[in-house]
Amino acid sequence: MIKKGIGVLLTLCFLSPGLAKAQTPFSRGVNLTGWFQVNSPGQIQFTRYTKHDLADIKSLGCDVIRLPINLHSMTSGSPSYTLDPLFITFLDSVVTWSEQLDMYLILDNHSFDPIASTSPDIDDILIPVWTQMAQHYKNRSDYIIYEILNEPHGIAAATWGIIQGQVINAIRSADTKHTIMVGGVNYNTYTELQNIPVYSDPNLIYTFHFYDPFMFTHQGASWNSPSMEPLAGVPFPYNASEMPACPDVLKGTWVESSLNNYINDGTVAHVKSLIDIAVAFRNARNVKIFCGELGVYIPNSDPADRVYWYSIVRQYLEEKGISWTTWDYQGGFGLFNKGSNQLFDHDLNIPLIEALGLNAPPQTPFEIQPETTGFKVYTDFIGHNINDVSYGNGTLNFYSSNLPNNDNYCIDWKGFTQYNTVGFDFDPDKDLSFLVTGGYALDFMVRGNATGIKFDVRFLDTKTSDTDHPWRMGFTIDETVAAWDRRWHHVHVDLGAFNERGAWDSGSWYNPEGKFDWSRVDRFEVSTEYTGTAGKEIWFDNIHITELDTALVREIGTVGIRDLQVTDNMKLTVKPNPFNILTIISYYLSDKTPVSLSIMSISGSKIRNLVNEVRPPGFYSSEWDGCSDNGTTVPGGVYLCLLTTSDSSVVCKIIKS
Repeated sequence: MIKKGIGVLLTLCFLSPGLAKAQTPFSRGVNLTGWFQVNSPGQIQFTRYTKHDLADIKSLGCDVIRLPINLHSMTSGSPSYTLDPLFITFLDSVVTWSEQLDMYLILDNHSFDPIASTSPDIDDILIPVWTQMAQHYKNRSDYIIYEILNEPHGIAAATWGIIQGQVINAIRSADTKHTIMVGGVNYNTYTELQNIPVYSDPNLIYTFHFYDPFMFTHQGASWNSPSMEPLAGVPFPYNASEMPACPDVLKGTWVESSLNNYINDGTVAHVKSLIDIAVAFRNARNVKIFCGELGVYIPNSDPADRVYWYSIVRQYLEEKGISWTTWDYQGGFGLFNKGSNQLFDHDLNIPLIEALGLNAPPQTPFEIQPETTGFKVYTDFIGHNINDVSYGNGTLNFYSSNLPNNDNYCIDWKGFTQYNTVGFDFDPDKDLSFLVTGGYALDFMVRGNATGIKFDVRFLDTKTSDTDHPWRMGFTIDETVAAWDRRWHHVHVDLGAFNERGAWDSGSWYNPEGKFDWSRVDRFEVSTEYTGTAGKEIWFDNIHITELDTALVREIGTVGIRDLQVTDNMKLTVKPNPFNILTIISYYLSDKTPVSLSIMSISGSKIRNLVNEVRPPGFYSSEWDGCSDNGTTVPGGVYLCLLTTSDSSVVCKIIKS
């Protein structure tokens, strides 16, 4: 049986120009996972991807991106489920990038737990969330598409059909323009397409997901029940001589039954027959269909078999005129070589790219080069090619507007316990050897709310072999370094002052052995290695690796002990006040309203207009730098801040020193 021949793959790749044209306005693309799939807006690592990354994806030949969003966690919660302004700010940027690149963007409501059943009351969330989304994006281009909910499951098809219809109507009450994507239950399977009601809305796309044969595509997956992590080596297509034995822990489960039936399920003909179910639905209903997810999990699948599966599925989908987005771009199902840094210019899986009929860009070997100029770890955003790998209890917000020392945001960390960590993973690893000998330092701003705060800042190197360990170089920060008086303090620690702290590896502790490697640094961490954390809160800003020791404490105000509390319709707070360089004006809106925020002289003359627009409910903050509308710095003295909405206004004094 021919399955891995280069000639077969090349034939499949060159078939695409003559294949049936997709009915949807887009044809092929990727799921951009792990970006907006977080538990709060403050956890979105916005710089994980940029417009340049979207342009790279387009250069492959893609014209659509499906963006999974943990949408329900981007709200204020019950009962109003008001969309968070920070989330909207981030999403607006992605929408703009896609429009500028002429790429379709599917806003996929990926509020999804593969184990927990979809609630029959989920309309309580879906209707307000999608009404707000539609209201906000109703005037954007046709490139924007709404996907109501990813993979509903554990809910009756009839119940879901009614709910989905209600959400369609809610969207249409605000937006009659944009396409809506709908799907069936049982994880958007193709067999459930027929059970979706006949909706009257003419501007719908019906989505399904394709991961068959499941024994092949999900071998090694830990999120199933039971876990398929022990399963490896299942071939595609079926080959009796290559079939692995069922792992002992999976005997007696549905996995063993599926393996026994793989002689039937693991064939090319069977795969095509399953796609034909979706085709038959499309033809019977005369509707547009789309394969929103397809893919093979990397860790335990044979690379050549994996490429062959993609070539077969992609070619047959396109032969039938079905557009698709593969799961995913980077990650366990991604387009990059196993175990690589997943860099576009160096690590793309070229046989897989060709099997998907995409454009294969030139690749060059990647080699770590010594850092020679320093870099930013955090300044409003985590640095590009640095990933958040924090863990532990409590709340971590990378976008706190509570008196940042620089620009718009700072990091706010509270509720942590011993051994919790704020982690920044360098991807790829960084060679800091030149910086260590060149007098560079870790430089940052920090403040704390109570005496007794103590934590370590540390670097971890890369474990390079089974006998190696991720060694740590650390430095302890306590009140001898920064007074915990709720004000910003500048910390500058020479890299040469760090000392080796040992290693924690696979559940065991290893004492220092002098083996830390500055040329292969994997990550930077802030870790609470100590007890006595109750009630402690720490803020960080402007984390740099630099040779300069010229940073300034710009924000001299004292941070509030509590977060802003709402006591009436809109509360206006100015901090610091008095101020010299910059002050933050914060307020809360309980309803959607026109908002005007202005700085006035004591005699009532307008000096600066900060806000003049309609805003939805939520918390907001604006900066005043002490300048008038024409950019002139105003003299010290007393000024008025006036906040006006449709039904009320409030004023407070601001003192500029």
